Amino acid sequence: MQEIVVAAITLFLVMDPFGNIPVFITVLKKVSDERKRAVLIRELFFALVIMVIFLFLGQHILNLFEIKQSSLAIAGGIVLFIISLGLIFGKGIDAVSPASANSNKEPLLVPLAVPLIAGPASLSVILLLAGKSPDKMGSWLIALLIAFAVNSIVLLLSFPISKFLGKSGMQAMERLMGLILALMAVNMVMNGIEQFIRSTL
Repeated sequence: MQEIVVAAITLFLVMDPFGNIPVFITVLKKVSDERKRAVLIRELFFALVIMVIFLFLGQHILNLFEIKQSSLAIAGGIVLFIISLGLIFGKGIDAVSPASANSNKEPLLVPLAVPLIAGPASLSVILLLAGKSPDKMGSWLIALLIAFAVNSIVLLLSFPISKFLGKSGMQAMERLMGLILALMAVNMVMNGIEQFIRSTL
């Protein structure tokens, strides 16, 4: 149960729903109010499908490229640490291309589903979980669904949450999430180093 909770929290943090709220608002601002919720639900569904595919094919990907668990843990930790720095010091909305932000068309798959929800950080964590304990796929799926559900609730409430917290409140929330993620990233790297040392002895 503890592993599920830790995995769910990690996935939730790397999905960064509070940090993505300004991006989602920007991308969806030219979509009609009647379509906003439908478009967001569609993009969330696409993201979930992609993450589930990565979860169940993760071990095959690791085996194909002969990636060791220690290497994956260290690389994943570094990626998460870089993401956490972006959250702590502010990443803005540069992840959205000008074409996406200024287009009158509804976003499809990019950039909302990928890379904002199912991005490099979340997919790296999913691969790490799948490779770490392939016998616990059921637990990882539950953790993914929990994190995804909470993430979805935050994003579906993005407009009222943004108005309620304001710009300063959103920045404070994002930096707090970044700090927690930084601690998890350092711990992941240390575990990877420990695994590597044990494998060489």
